[in-house]
Amino acid sequence: MKTNLPCLCPSCGSSLKVRRLACDRCGTAVEGDYELPLLARLDSGDQQFILNLLTSGGSLKELAALYGISYPTVRNRLDALIEKVQSIQNQSRSHGPSAEE
Repeated sequence: MKTNLPCLCPSCGSSLKVRRLACDRCGTAVEGDYELPLLARLDSGDQQFILNLLTSGGSLKELAALYGISYPTVRNRLDALIEKVQSIQNQSRSHGPSAEE
């Protein structure tokens, strides 16, 4: 069974960061303090919506048919997702290194 990468701390709800990546083949490891990519910070439903949007060639009409919902409903979901992505981007900018570093 495939498990999803957790993005939020189960204890306090803060964003999680990646500290270590490792290669199963050769054992090489990279350690540091890395933020998750923006798309990985979206929930699985939003990630699937984006994949479906891409595979439908960006056609909201096709996406509406796929989900069995109206075009305006798909448009509203896309608008909400755009706002969520912009919010994540703004949070990343405000928590990033200062201009003096």
